[in-house]
Amino acid sequence: MKITILTTFPEMFAPLHTSILGRAEKAGLIEIREVDIRPYSKNKHHNTDDAPFGGGAGMVMLAQPIVDAVRDVMGEHFEGKRIYLSPRGKTLTQADAEKYAAEKELILLCGHYEGVDQRAIDLCMDEEVSIGDYVLTGGELPAMVLVDCIARLVPGVLGCGESARNESFSSGLLEYPQYTRPREFEGRCVPEPLLNGNHREIEAWQFQESLYITLKRRPEMAIRYLQGIKLTKSRKKLIDAVYTRLNSEMDIGPEETEQLPGADRVQTDNVQSDPVTDSASDPDGADTER
Repeated sequence: MKITILTTFPEMFAPLHTSILGRAEKAGLIEIREVDIRPYSKNKHHNTDDAPFGGGAGMVMLAQPIVDAVRDVMGEHFEGKRIYLSPRGKTLTQADAEKYAAEKELILLCGHYEGVDQRAIDLCMDEEVSIGDYVLTGGELPAMVLVDCIARLVPGVLGCGESARNESFSSGLLEYPQYTRPREFEGRCVPEPLLNGNHREIEAWQFQESLYITLKRRPEMAIRYLQGIKLTKSRKKLIDAVYTRLNSEMDIGPEETEQLPGADRVQTDNVQSDPVTDSASDPDGADTER
């Protein structure tokens, strides 16, 4: 995959060429390059911004340097997406990252000041993307977030494809807690299911912890997940245990369980029999609707 970043501050992107992404570049798995927009300006002093029509505070990036830069880096055989990092864009999701990771090339435009002349966006950009509902001084940090999010999904970059598949958002739930040595630290012990070597119990614990955390922190995500799965007897048993835990913490009775996020989905009588290969051994995959 080839990613080109158009910016007026190319020196900001040094971190993208270190650590995991740096090794991926050396291995030829990805190519990340920064292109300075300033040399494309036809103005005497190579400025890339001017005052906005209609008045207002701040400056607006000129269309001409951006359009010329985009056309130059595209060449004659560009195959991919051109993305403008903007607070008014569609909020980035893991599903978006997976879609972008399948592209051969990406061109990212970093806005600055009060934004970019709309004509440059209309002429040269395919999509506008935001990384959240807040405003930064420029598009450089969002571009770095987007590059990291996408590049780690390119086959071979992480070294273990399972790492990307099992993380938060990839399974539809937030990730379960992680532990490493020692078994006990300052009186806190690693949960027993992670120590007994029983893979089915480990996966069941991981699934329950993921659902528990998601219900507490991102209930809307948990509801989407519960609405999208086929409810088998074994899976319902695991889910019921999570709701029982929430009931205890919130000090509410079983009759009030249906008030919890997604509980109406779990209370349904439409529970299917487990297949011969018990789906509890694969709580995040085997019986998920496609």
